[in-house]
Amino acid sequence: MDTPFLRIEESGEVFPLSDEVTTVGRGQGANIRLDDPSVSRLHAELIRRGPYVYVVDLGLSRNGTRVNGRPVARRVLDEGDVLSFGAARGRIGGIPPEEIAADAELRRSAVPELTRRELDVLTSLCRPALSDEAFATPATAHEIATDLVVTEAAVKQHLLRLYQKFRVPEGPNRRTRLANEVVAIGLVKPIPVKPIPLKPTPLKPTPLKPTPLKPIPSADPGEMLDVTGARASAASWPLT
Repeated sequence: MDTPFLRIEESGEVFPLSDEVTTVGRGQGANIRLDDPSVSRLHAELIRRGPYVYVVDLGLSRNGTRVNGRPVARRVLDEGDVLSFGAARGRIGGIPPEEIAADAELRRSAVPELTRRELDVLTSLCRPALSDEAFATPATAHEIATDLVVTEAAVKQHLLRLYQKFRVPEGPNRRTRLANEVVAIGLVKPIPVKPIPLKPTPLKPTPLKPTPLKPIPSADPGEMLDVTGARASAASWPLT
């Protein structure tokens, strides 16, 4: 097969990967459907980016995703890697070594294994830099903490571990250098922002207040109103 694929161990069924994203899960809409109760309806994604194929656990299952027996949040795959989605297992294939250039191989081997929370921190860190705004800088520790609803101290601990994993040395602009490395590897990609449709505000009808009628003063028996509304005495009535 000329394209990367996933071979399910139990059934032997082979699923070629799409050009971009292949979903894996138990649901009817998954590209690779695994009929196993330990697999969530939308469990993971297999993503192709140039010469890379990497797996992303979507965090919707307590059983998680493993590569060669190790739990992962996101990891670049090698030819022959065994993927476990819950109890279901498959083997990745169709990734010829000659398609990967030397510099790409060096960069791919430098991609560390990340926990789900570390991936969340990287995504929040790089979100401003992936926007359409010019000269955008990575998010600060305070902004990441606000975005993820965690303490700033916890974010700083995650960043220290990420600096070590990506071998970012101490010095100025350390967060920027980490963000540049992550974006260059392709671990973080822009998240499209869906516009929020504006709902028309219904117009509330203004209730009409009834105008009170002013009472007409009663006429004196000796008087009556003429056509102009003026009072006239009975003595001034014309004789007929």
